[in-house]
Amino acid sequence: MKTTLNATLAAAALFGLTAAAAPALAETPREATVIVSGEGEATLTPDMAILTMAVVREAETAADALSANNEAMAAVLADLKQAGVEERDVQTSGFSVSPRYRQDPSTDGGYEAPEIAGYQVSNSVTVRVRDLTALGGIIDRSVKLGVNDGGNIALTNDNPDAAVAQARKEAVADAAAKAKALTDAAGVKLGRIIEINENFARPMPQPIYRAAMAKEMSDASVPIASGENSYTVTVNITYAIEQ
Repeated sequence: MKTTLNATLAAAALFGLTAAAAPALAETPREATVIVSGEGEATLTPDMAILTMAVVREAETAADALSANNEAMAAVLADLKQAGVEERDVQTSGFSVSPRYRQDPSTDGGYEAPEIAGYQVSNSVTVRVRDLTALGGIIDRSVKLGVNDGGNIALTNDNPDAAVAQARKEAVADAAAKAKALTDAAGVKLGRIIEINENFARPMPQPIYRAAMAKEMSDASVPIASGENSYTVTVNITYAIEQ
């Protein structure tokens, strides 16, 4: 009985202490802060192109379609090597062999069961061209050698780290200037940085060419305009406000 009483008194004492401390915790003032965002941007002239192109051949048999496709693609790959494109910059990105079906009208006004009329073989490669002055000629010769479907050209930068670092500095400086302007206007003093985070997504290379490669393109070298790539960084910074 004595043990139970002691336990009850101890629990009551603990409850009383917790209840007394709760108002004190609730009354703790929240630190005054100012939250700002800043943006920085840097531009770079592209120094590399990512080119995707495909050879498509059709024939009555899969073997004949594959043979014709292999011959044309071998010529394209040989030309890329001769143009100075390194092996590490050429990668097969797609390959398929598929039947082509024909469905003839039937005598009852419907259609006969589909039957295989031939086969199609498609082989595509992705190429990194590091010498942009050679890009137009590479496309021109590839079409002449057998490239006849799909593809795009995306102009990008091999190493944009320096530009991104510069954009970060500008973003932080922009945020700091905004925070200073706000606190000066409010008549308070800007304090330490409490939190900082960054929002940066590496921009996707923008395709400047995407279409079926028509035979007419082989009559003239393809003109290429490189322009500039923009790298943008946004930072969010939380500052304390000194009282």
